[in-house]
Amino acid sequence: MLFVMQVSVAQTYTLNNATSSLQVDGTSNLHDWDIKAENQKGKLTVTLDNGKVTEIKDLSFTVLTESLKSGKSGMDKNTYKALNAKKYKDITFKLTNVKSLDCGSSSNCKVTVTGNLTIAGTTKRMDISFDLRTSGNTITLTGNKKFNMTDFNVEPPTAMFGTVTTGDDVDVVFKSTFNK
Repeated sequence: MLFVMQVSVAQTYTLNNATSSLQVDGTSNLHDWDIKAENQKGKLTVTLDNGKVTEIKDLSFTVLTESLKSGKSGMDKNTYKALNAKKYKDITFKLTNVKSLDCGSSSNCKVTVTGNLTIAGTTKRMDISFDLRTSGNTITLTGNKKFNMTDFNVEPPTAMFGTVTTGDDVDVVFKSTFNK
């Protein structure tokens, strides 16, 4: 008689900065803008059952504030000032709850989590939805989250003596690749 035993194992993955991307998209009274994170790190711990994600136990990521780059030094300086980067060196997210984990196949899942997002010293609990895809020793999370800068007590930056004003709303678009 042959028995097939299903094995559930928690495994920890580390964010691969080189293959991950995080971009903040925003608006101003002149033109739309974006800024990209060049230095991010994170950890993802999941339970796998025969290769299928059955539980997310831990998810955290950190972006070094001064690694946000627009390609324009003046905009970068205004961003760092608005985020008080000298005092608050990191932007962080820490999972507190998994609201839904829907894996239609063994490698693709729709996920909604709740966590604490900390920007410029202010922490807010928020829901983030994303797609999770497993492939070999890699798990990739893709999605976006919209919110207002003022939710985190960040005053939208201005330039040129206030003649250029930034919109309050931003959209954070991410593709986070975690490797075992």
